[in-house]
Amino acid sequence: MQGRSILTITAVCGVAAALALALPRAPEAAQVTPLVEADEAQAALARATRESKLAEGRAARLTAEAEAATEAAQKTASEAAALAARIQQAEAEIEAARARLTIARDQRAKLTARLAAKQEPTARLAAALQTAARRPLALSALQPGSLEDVVHVRAVMASAVPQIRQRTAALRADLDRGRALEAQAARAVEQLRGGEADLRQRRAQLAALEQQQRIASRNAKGAALREAERALALAEEARDLDGLVDKLGEVAALRRELAALPGPVLRPDDLGVILPAVPDAAPTAPPSAPPPSDLQLPVQGRTLLGFGAKRESGLASTGLTLAPAKQAQVVAPGRGRVAFAGAYRGFGRIVIIEHPGGWTSLVTGLERVDVAVGDNVIGGSPVGRASGGATPVTIELRRDGQPVNLLQYLR
Repeated sequence: MQGRSILTITAVCGVAAALALALPRAPEAAQVTPLVEADEAQAALARATRESKLAEGRAARLTAEAEAATEAAQKTASEAAALAARIQQAEAEIEAARARLTIARDQRAKLTARLAAKQEPTARLAAALQTAARRPLALSALQPGSLEDVVHVRAVMASAVPQIRQRTAALRADLDRGRALEAQAARAVEQLRGGEADLRQRRAQLAALEQQQRIASRNAKGAALREAERALALAEEARDLDGLVDKLGEVAALRRELAALPGPVLRPDDLGVILPAVPDAAPTAPPSAPPPSDLQLPVQGRTLLGFGAKRESGLASTGLTLAPAKQAQVVAPGRGRVAFAGAYRGFGRIVIIEHPGGWTSLVTGLERVDVAVGDNVIGGSPVGRASGGATPVTIELRRDGQPVNLLQYLR
């Protein structure tokens, strides 16, 4: 009976050692997209999960606004913004799936290393126990040495059985953990594939909607071209990006002043009536207007540089620099009018939006721009795609030309 028990434990140890060599491998089908670094995976998962929920909430709100809109332009703008939010939600879910896959693979690699450390002594013990268990007790008496030595060996082996069982149980638990990690990685791969398929579908829907918008706005094309030409002329005159923003701000201020001028004074019917002189009104400073109510980040990604942080040049950052995924959807930070859209002096393609009340936002680092000068946008309207990779996206918010921290106005 004791020999059978030892043989059973030996077989279990042998199987465990063999399985340690053949630990299941995680699926490799997700190699089409790069994974995040192992030490950043947990933070990336938390960030992507949060961004997915925020994008889902924005999409639901914009969809409701599109359904309630009575004007065609407002309806189309809300529909496009809702699709852009769905795209950002899919991008966040892809990043979350990548993080989960990275975590599963990292844990599996650590488990394999632990099993490898246990494998050699376990294999030696299993081999010794198998040899002893296969030898009949009667033959043990014929071995060199006294019968007392044989009894002692058997007693030691009997006392070792509980320890062997405990170690075997730990190995079996590790192997079960390995199978669970394999299943977790498989689910992450499936989520990654699903997210990429959904992203392709949403982008196709947005492209079709944007095509409809372009067709509908052909009548205003001449005015838009004139606006774009004026913006390009200002870009040529400006010394740097700050100068361009300032010049566009001056144009916007002039536009607001012209819009605020009173209409023509009607001629009085009785020319003989002397009208009283109207005293000059004392100039009053306009009240500080709040930022756009729909203010948001234009793209999702890890924060590389915060507002006020020191840049490599030693100057303080005047915006927020993010590291998005390649081809990530970029949206308008808030409601306003596009003042500039295009390439500018080493900043990639940029978009500058004038918001009501003297607010301006600037987005740099785009690979593609999908808006034109003069376009009216709402918070979340698609404006282009991010270059991604080594090219970050920077968002600046300015009030009357002065940079302010965008994060303090986000809801």
